[in-house]
Amino acid sequence: MAEAFAKGRRLGAASAGTVPASVVSPIVVQVMKEKGIDLSSSTPKLLTTKMINQAALVVTMGCSVEEVCPRPMLARMQKKLVDWNIEDPKGKTIEEIRKIRDEIERKVAGL
Repeated sequence: MAEAFAKGRRLGAASAGTVPASVVSPIVVQVMKEKGIDLSSSTPKLLTTKMINQAALVVTMGCSVEEVCPRPMLARMQKKLVDWNIEDPKGKTIEEIRKIRDEIERKVAGL
């Protein structure tokens, strides 16, 4: 969601996770369509050291980065890490996901 909102504002962005799902949640696809954004052909990506090195800013959504990131990767992120502390939409209701989507959109707008 954050990548899509950033690209809609002409910001360079790439979304990735340390343990990405195999597909984008159909409910996330649905709530983003409500905003005119089609994620149906998007695929979750694995976060790489190259992505971190190329990034001016690394935004986490509130995950326990220390638990899932290898130490060398975490060390590279610390210089440019911002944690938004946003709930993971996994397992949430559509209403909860809409709130998460809207919070992400507000935070991206603030960049």
